[in-house]
Amino acid sequence: MESVLKEIIDTIQDGKTELDDAWLSRLLRRHNRKRPAGEPQLAKRHLRPFYLKLKAEKPEMLATWGVDEICERNLLRLLQIKPRRTASGLATVTLVTKPHPCSSNCLYCPSDLRMPKSYLPNEPACRRAEQNFFDPYLQTYSRLRALEAMGHITDKVELIILGGSWNDYPLDYQLWFVTEVFRALNEFGHEDGHGLGREFGHGHGREHGRELSQPTNDSVNERRKAYEDAGLTSDAKQAAEQCRPLQIRVNEGELNYNNALALLQAQASHEHLSLVQRASREELADQQRRNEHAACRSVGLCIETRPDLITSESARMMRELGCTKIQMGIQSLDQRVLDCNKRQVSVEQIAESFAVLRRYGFKIMVHMMLNLLGSTLELDRTGYRTLVSDPRFCPDEVKLYPCVLVESSQLMREFERGTWQPYTEPDLVCLLADCVNMTPAYTRISRMIRDIASTDIVAGNKKPNLRQTVESARKTEPNERQEIRQREIATDDIGLDELHVEIVEYTTSISNEKFCQWVNTEGKIAGFLRLSLPFEGSTAMIRELHVYGRVAGLDGSELGGTQHLGLGRSLIELACEHAQAAGFTSLRVISAVGTREYYRELGFCDEELYQVRRLT
Repeated sequence: MESVLKEIIDTIQDGKTELDDAWLSRLLRRHNRKRPAGEPQLAKRHLRPFYLKLKAEKPEMLATWGVDEICERNLLRLLQIKPRRTASGLATVTLVTKPHPCSSNCLYCPSDLRMPKSYLPNEPACRRAEQNFFDPYLQTYSRLRALEAMGHITDKVELIILGGSWNDYPLDYQLWFVTEVFRALNEFGHEDGHGLGREFGHGHGREHGRELSQPTNDSVNERRKAYEDAGLTSDAKQAAEQCRPLQIRVNEGELNYNNALALLQAQASHEHLSLVQRASREELADQQRRNEHAACRSVGLCIETRPDLITSESARMMRELGCTKIQMGIQSLDQRVLDCNKRQVSVEQIAESFAVLRRYGFKIMVHMMLNLLGSTLELDRTGYRTLVSDPRFCPDEVKLYPCVLVESSQLMREFERGTWQPYTEPDLVCLLADCVNMTPAYTRISRMIRDIASTDIVAGNKKPNLRQTVESARKTEPNERQEIRQREIATDDIGLDELHVEIVEYTTSISNEKFCQWVNTEGKIAGFLRLSLPFEGSTAMIRELHVYGRVAGLDGSELGGTQHLGLGRSLIELACEHAQAAGFTSLRVISAVGTREYYRELGFCDEELYQVRRLT
């Protein structure tokens, strides 16, 4: 291992070779061929921890090798595992809520009793959740630790809370869940940990203003033991065995998800959990205030729900939690298809949910599902065109994926009767390619498949690289401004002199929108701002500000990317100019908890749910 590391460092210092994953793989293969039979093979994941151990135990050796700050930064960047995890400019932490009754009963939806409705145990985030008893603190802490072990900066974190329909959960649970997530962010990264209480989060906080520290293994184990004492398990095999008898009845259509879940939870001390899994608004606000200056700050909080659960009251509550983005499953804009799939929502309700969320300034991500029961290729094309062009909708982000069949869904009966069949692969690829071509430059298609394991799919697409196939099939025009994900600079370096600002304008049912983006001549996007100019009122709204590129630490510890170069500040000043020119007297921003200090430095003042800058 030492000889491999020395060769990498020598090559970095020489500066004549372009170092990337392909080069590193070739080097490791060459060294592995020389290793005696039976010895473990060297892998990239071993190199970073070995270097850090060497740095701690033998710093004099690294000094003789001539390792300086620049060399170390280049080395750690090369040894980073899955660099695209933070290529969007932040570290993403996905959390899953506990299994809970769902107020809907959609035909296509998985009904696995180990998970909240619509999710399956083999999905990566779900596996992590089950291993951590669905505890928000343990999920957050373990994910941050994993990201840091892979070499990623975790100063700026986007939180994504999945689990079916957030607004179906009791308010006490919502407050507790988010409070514990913020607590984990605030306590991660310190020393000599004390932070975990015996009862799932109670009794935490600062003592005499002193920062709490990173939890020790003992304190983490103490929290885990409390769940075990309540009759829960984090072992996948045990959980599957506990659920098996009732799961069979669900799969056969004898029981629905809610009834079976009630029977299952009666077997464990879930009543006790509901009594301790709660927090007050004051506790939440306290953890949010601490996060404004924490080592790991929330720069975005996304919550998943359904459009029929979006009201002014629920939107206000989600904003109080610190939410900046809403994911909601609309699935189709054809009422007959919605009804056919037992989707208990109307197209009018969907349109109203967009209006409510936009009034509150949320970034809007929707799930659009192709190939539902009763739909056709042409209906899907028409529905997607409506989604991205009708002023009632126009989402900021889309998860666009085909329906797949899983055993626990009611769709199994339709498949067995022959009334539903998956599209052929050529038809599906052509449909998705057409949808991508319709997508405007201000919208991001974040996914084209669900994270469902192929072994769980009875029928439908099983290709994990479906998006790559679709991109290969697309026909694009020269200089076409494609959807955002295709244009992100990711880990590329772009100089400021290569960038200029472009503005894409469009109209929604309640506002004029300006999508202001930093791009190069090829359309690669380095950052953007979403400015909303509502038809009513005197206050404009910044709904999102995002700068792409490798994550830069809050101390500027990552070099070579596009963060901390003033791109965001320039976009904010541009937004102020446009808002003032349009007659608005103030500008709100739907800031995340961890970005409040940033906006204060730019002249924004705190108000109840937003930060505001006066323009006159």
